[in-house]
Amino acid sequence: MERFKDRQDAGKQLAQALLERYQSQNNTLILALPRGGVPVAYEIALALRLPMTVFLVRKLGVPRHGELAMGAIAEQGVCILNNPLIEQLGITEEQIQFIKNQEQQELERRIQCYRQGQSLASLYGKTIILVDDGIATGSTLKAAILTLNRLKPEKIVLAVPLASKESLEKLAPLVTEIVCLMTPAPFYSVGQWYESFLQTSDEEVIFLLKNRKISQLK
Repeated sequence: MERFKDRQDAGKQLAQALLERYQSQNNTLILALPRGGVPVAYEIALALRLPMTVFLVRKLGVPRHGELAMGAIAEQGVCILNNPLIEQLGITEEQIQFIKNQEQQELERRIQCYRQGQSLASLYGKTIILVDDGIATGSTLKAAILTLNRLKPEKIVLAVPLASKESLEKLAPLVTEIVCLMTPAPFYSVGQWYESFLQTSDEEVIFLLKNRKISQLK
């Protein structure tokens, strides 16, 4: 299995898989999970000639082991918790609330930074293409999808360059369709399948949104 050169390369390849069905489709919106999902989604938006904006969701990391997710929060006040893991590790309610408050502050900062504080436009009846640069555990995307389903889109298409098979199996019942280019096994991390996997900056996210002039949606 060949690795992607970078997120732009992944986005171009993913766009080709979506092109025939979704190019210039009315009432279709691309939502990117920042920050890493934005360069991928940008290439898809260019190729498909579709509007794009960001959708905000934050992982809740286990205390002292932040890379391990115990849940996630998203826009519209959604909070998803992995209660079996929390119970197994003995994580207290106070610890959960502390981390949740931290991530809520960052979520609100990003709304202000990327969308100038504006809330999402109505998603009612729309086709949503939800994009990230890859899926490991799927906890962050689960929070995003559950939030989106509350906003009553017509359908949600999950589009990612790569994912673990286990995460796709968990997410499949929550979406209308999944477009995924590869499911490597064994799956250790998203970054190992990119030749370049540099952290995406706030500045890059803002530039890509403004460059397309598609962050302001009606």
